[in-house]
Amino acid sequence: MAGSTVGKLFTLTTFGESHGVAIGGIVDGFPANVAIDIDLIQMELDRRKPGQSKLVTQRKESDEVQFLSGIFEGKSTGSPIGFLIPNTDSKSKDYDHLKTVFRPSHADFTYEKKYGHRDHRGGGRSSARETASRVVAGALAKQFLTSKGIQIQAFVNQVGKIKLSENELAHLDLSLTESNLVRCPNPQKAQEMEDFILETRKKGDTIGGCIQCRVTGMPAGLGEPVFDKLHAEIGKAMLSINAAKGFEIGSGFSGVEMYGSAHNDIFNEDGSTKTNNSGGVQGGISNGMPLVFTTAFKPIATLIQSQESIDKDGNKVIVEGKGRHDACVVPRAVPIVEAMAAIVILDFLLRQHAQSV
Repeated sequence: MAGSTVGKLFTLTTFGESHGVAIGGIVDGFPANVAIDIDLIQMELDRRKPGQSKLVTQRKESDEVQFLSGIFEGKSTGSPIGFLIPNTDSKSKDYDHLKTVFRPSHADFTYEKKYGHRDHRGGGRSSARETASRVVAGALAKQFLTSKGIQIQAFVNQVGKIKLSENELAHLDLSLTESNLVRCPNPQKAQEMEDFILETRKKGDTIGGCIQCRVTGMPAGLGEPVFDKLHAEIGKAMLSINAAKGFEIGSGFSGVEMYGSAHNDIFNEDGSTKTNNSGGVQGGISNGMPLVFTTAFKPIATLIQSQESIDKDGNKVIVEGKGRHDACVVPRAVPIVEAMAAIVILDFLLRQHAQSV
């Protein structure tokens, strides 16, 4: 299956299915002699894992990562870092009724058309469970980036119509992000979001949301002109996450309502800018200002409701929702967004270093 590798110098290749023996990955290009904190990697996985709160799927996976290579005596060796995350709580029988049925807005139909054969158990390769491998690679990347003064912080800024205002976004205390189940650093809005998600779950329905990510301490000069622009690669990384349907950087879509005279980021004498409508990227290259982008996630397609659909032969059927699923993906997607940002930024940092040697 093509399309399972991301990056050019720092790369991640993932493998495995939701209900297989394990998922895992191979990280290549990670610098040698870097101290690796396994506990920090596990903490990142714990932020993503199922069963962590009443808001998410109650599948009970420990998501304990097992490193197979590339780390010796607590440091990276420079060789490929291989790892596994065993699947310990898959309930494949919950999906027996979907073997010949296409669920609305899932990958069932498209995988069947592309490959002629698919793993129907929990979505197989198209399951969001694959993202746990991304979190491992991202946690490795974040440790290296942190040593260079680069910090990546994502948070939920919208669930359904409950959204942080521009004023609220400008006055956030990001240290509060992990203080609630939704991972929104505004306690009042976080409570509203939590209540709304629980209300939605009781209806057997789902809801979408948005995650904003801010990267600080990133030097100017990262990114390549034309096809490998920094924001283009960040956008691709975000849109590769399950259920992601929208991406914007800086002023994003709201910028179309502004005059150029208001949108332009005027320079200060030190090279910083008075505003950051560019979101930290100009000409596809970082300008030293914070990288700020937002990713929109659709409502999860699996509902605990009956829906009309078709089977392999085109016959109309009723699909009954079963199994354990999230009512809203964004609380668990926060560490995934951070991980994918870290993977892209480390890749560009290594490319920049290679060009300057």
